[in-house]
Amino acid sequence: MSVVRMAVLFGAVVTTGLGAGLFYSYACSVMPGLARADDRTFVDAMQRINVAILNGWFMLSFLGSLALIVLAAVLEWRGGGGGRTVLLWIGAAGVFQLAVLVITGAVNVPLNNTLAAAGSPDRITDFAAVRDAFEATWVRWNLVRALASTASFACVSWALLLAARTPAAD
Repeated sequence: MSVVRMAVLFGAVVTTGLGAGLFYSYACSVMPGLARADDRTFVDAMQRINVAILNGWFMLSFLGSLALIVLAAVLEWRGGGGGRTVLLWIGAAGVFQLAVLVITGAVNVPLNNTLAAAGSPDRITDFAAVRDAFEATWVRWNLVRALASTASFACVSWALLLAARTPAAD
């Protein structure tokens, strides 16, 4: 059981780290780079990115991170040796990761859908209006996702460290 508990917690660290890195990359390179592009290029690139990111590898880290955090909490609750402290750090990681999912579902995905609904770049007549309705809000909330995801990563990493230092009760 101890090996399973640690493996699940390690998996949670890896998947939250991948998510935090993704949102961080958008915040410090992708979106600042696209901010320097003309309106048509911005809209076309974001439409393509929004289609490309919907793949199994992204979903594995995006949804798998919360699933592994929840499983880690259950395993810790049922027999982990770290006690309440480890469980509290896992819980904090879960709260931050849940915030990432809520923000994504409530803000970023609807904006992505609105951008897609604008149609093919060959048919859009006012790229500036499409971009204006998307960019500032999407960027702002992506930064919040990056911070929440990084906080989740830090919490679950700390939980793993504490759990590794404390022998399991099983």
